Amino acid sequence: MPAEHLSPMPKDWQRALAVVAHPDDLEYGAAAAIAEWTAAGREVSYLLVTRGEAGIDGLAPAECAAVRVKEQQAGAALVGVHTVEFLDHHDGVIEPGRTLRRDLSAAIRRHRPELLITLNHHDTWGGGHWNSPDHRVVGRAVLDAAGDAGNRWIFRDLTGAKGLVPWNGVRWVAVAGSPHPTHAAEVGPGIDRAVASLAAHATYIKGLRGPEQDPHTYARTFIEQMLRNGGERYRGHPATLFQVFPR
Repeated sequence: MPAEHLSPMPKDWQRALAVVAHPDDLEYGAAAAIAEWTAAGREVSYLLVTRGEAGIDGLAPAECAAVRVKEQQAGAALVGVHTVEFLDHHDGVIEPGRTLRRDLSAAIRRHRPELLITLNHHDTWGGGHWNSPDHRVVGRAVLDAAGDAGNRWIFRDLTGAKGLVPWNGVRWVAVAGSPHPTHAAEVGPGIDRAVASLAAHATYIKGLRGPEQDPHTYARTFIEQMLRNGGERYRGHPATLFQVFPR
């Protein structure tokens, strides 16, 4: 998309909820922008649909989940996010449907965000690279739940037994990593914090890239290249790109 067709990310909001499938999903796409937003005094919370228990081949699921939860909490804190919740759906086989939409609707009603953030829900990342089923399922469910959360006649038990009144205050859903970006968030001071946030997933990075891989070097290379690519499509400054769906 030509630079002149990318808009700046909305700034007239105070609370955001970021919902993704796995620990590390936000660190690979949105953390630099999140670091800038929290530094400006905005409140961002994380909701992880799984604990990432199927993400490291050399670790059994229970051990892997404990490691990845700890790394996610550390990575979130480095970009100013102090509320990190987990839904305990099963990593790798997240099922679309009513249960997931209800869980996400409940979270949206609890957190009452104006901005929802998620990860690429499209079939590919662009360039022919196939996206994982968990990312596709969760991203689409977030888009659906933004409306579900405000409808008093959907998931009526949330209002009764749980006291979660409908929330119609979601104004945008911002999808990180989309091959079809519409908006950009320029970043600067948040870059180093985003690098540290991804590097906090050291066990995962070593499991993915090999035990000899230095997590900080890997994170620096990946994040700076991604933000540079974003800037080339926007105004020439490092930027995180989002596909934004207004509500």
